Amino acid sequence: MPAKEAAADDAVADYLKTLKHPLKKEIAAARLIILGVSPAISEGIKWKVPSFRTEKEWFATFNVRSNDAVQLIFHLGAKTRPDLKAFKVADPKGLMEWLGKDRAMVTLGAGRDVAANRKALEAIVRAWIKHV
Repeated sequence: MPAKEAAADDAVADYLKTLKHPLKKEIAAARLIILGVSPAISEGIKWKVPSFRTEKEWFATFNVRSNDAVQLIFHLGAKTRPDLKAFKVADPKGLMEWLGKDRAMVTLGAGRDVAANRKALEAIVRAWIKHV
């Protein structure tokens, strides 16, 4: 699916319309930040929540169970890749918590924190999609 078509994915728009979450505005803002990083990024509903992908693979999924901070799980798709070597992503603001050699949780915070962490999130996304 071409990225330009997917940028305004109807399933994600419908999901967000009906989402009852204390950080709904922040989730919507983080979504737009990620989609704005590269035209190669598209979105869809994967694992029952908004998720992001490149042409190759899914790479980030919202963790909507968190009610006090916007969180995304960065991954390299649904399947483990035994050939994958551990890698690091620059994280000067300390937003990432590594959950494994191919997964990390990025915590953006709430309220104004999401906007304040915009540049850091953009840098993380740009670096991450190089490994997808």
